[in-house]
Amino acid sequence: MCSIMGYLGEGIGIEEFKEHFDKTKSRGPDDTRILEMGSGILGFHRLSIMGLTPEGMQPFTLGEDALICNGEIYGFEKIRETLTDYTFKSDSDCEVLLPMYRLYGADMFAKLDAEFVLILYDAKTGSFVAARDPIGIRPLYYGYDRYGVMVMASEAKNLVGLCDKIMPFPPGHYYKDGKFVCYRDMTEVKEVCKDELETVCDNIRTKLISGIEKRLVSDAKVGFLLSGGLDSSLVCAIAAKHSDTPIKTFAIGMEKDAIDLKYARQVADYIGSDHAEVYMTKEQVATSLEELIYLLGTFDITTIRASMGMYLLCKWIHENTDIRVLLTGEISDELFGYKYTDFAPDAEEFQKESAKRIRELHMYDVLRADRCISVNALEARVPFGDLDFVSYVMSIDPEKKMNRYGMGKYLLRHAFEGDYLPHDILYREKAAFSDAVGHSMVDDLKAYAETVYTDAEFEEKRKQYKHAQPFTKESLLYREIFEKYYPGQGEMIVDFWMPNKAWEGCDVNDPSARVLSNYGASGV
Repeated sequence: MCSIMGYLGEGIGIEEFKEHFDKTKSRGPDDTRILEMGSGILGFHRLSIMGLTPEGMQPFTLGEDALICNGEIYGFEKIRETLTDYTFKSDSDCEVLLPMYRLYGADMFAKLDAEFVLILYDAKTGSFVAARDPIGIRPLYYGYDRYGVMVMASEAKNLVGLCDKIMPFPPGHYYKDGKFVCYRDMTEVKEVCKDELETVCDNIRTKLISGIEKRLVSDAKVGFLLSGGLDSSLVCAIAAKHSDTPIKTFAIGMEKDAIDLKYARQVADYIGSDHAEVYMTKEQVATSLEELIYLLGTFDITTIRASMGMYLLCKWIHENTDIRVLLTGEISDELFGYKYTDFAPDAEEFQKESAKRIRELHMYDVLRADRCISVNALEARVPFGDLDFVSYVMSIDPEKKMNRYGMGKYLLRHAFEGDYLPHDILYREKAAFSDAVGHSMVDDLKAYAETVYTDAEFEEKRKQYKHAQPFTKESLLYREIFEKYYPGQGEMIVDFWMPNKAWEGCDVNDPSARVLSNYGASGV
């Protein structure tokens, strides 16, 4: 993934900067460089993915300007061809950014097809500029230190003890001259797409395939997380069709009731992947919980549950393979619907909920994928987050996206009918990832939380939290562990990821789809 950190003024020294920056060394274990630029400091921990030579090391400089970026710039080769006044020194995709900024200024951010965060020093103005991709796939946090200086870093843990209040850098914004400016809102629909169903599905298929193809380009080895559910299975199936050799897929589950392993194996056999199965135990879940919450930097129930399997699987991949890049299936649910969006009262409410989830993704599923993968010195790529794909799906008439077909995500399923996947997989009911790795995992976590607090202790302790107040013993347990490592930083997460309680059938006290009346055959 890489880790970046910027100190945007005068105050602390290099040693104190490095002390905080090194908390995310696992994101970029290959090399480290820290430079004093103007009145500030820029730091970069490198994970070599594109342009593996030393010339690809950051910060990049151009004259007295400098830049650090954690990102993938898709189509950078074509961008390079337009920058004829600049001589490139590496094969790194991120090297195009400084000459682009010289040419376009802050207007360049809207031109990028990328998942990225960057901080650059503009010597001409003596100021710093920062930006984040429109989905927020790459992480960035900010706060002010004791000198009143703005500090930015890849993870909140870099800023703990340095800044009083830590907040996520808003996706689709750039920071310049002390202000955050929105350059692209992925939820904004300028014109609703009224195309016929078959045309819509043709476009979905074409755009998703394109989004996957561009994410297969890497100078480091690529692998795939395969849960056996629709989203990850489609990513793997499409990639397998566009690969000359068998792709490498990985699945994880509890030893006794892992739904995912069964279906992942079925998909792997069908697409002919080089498949690995990893088992996790009840003991691993218990001993990994505190470490997991620290690396995630969240107290959200869904995120923590779903992260357990992903973290342990990525740890296994890091320790047992030479894979450096992983493609995942996140963001499909936010676009096409969850089990709970079947309860949306109308198309307008469905679209509002989708837009809300897309705006908040960086605090939940996207955060999960980033942390679980990056802490294990791997890079996450998220094809369903392709900007062209997201923009198109958000523009589709929400009447077509609602479950009018007796099966959620019908548009996505119908788009890939044919030989991509077995029909039983393509049209299998959705199972929540945290449940599918083994129903017992969630049950074990809930049972453990019950042993930590009496009913009276739970009621007393939860009341001290005014923001996102815990509402179960499990949620209190997670919050107390979170506060141990991120004291007073709860507002980094807007709330718990839960079904929309305003909708009939969704006023539940657990985020798992298992508690919904329409769960049906999911996870069987």
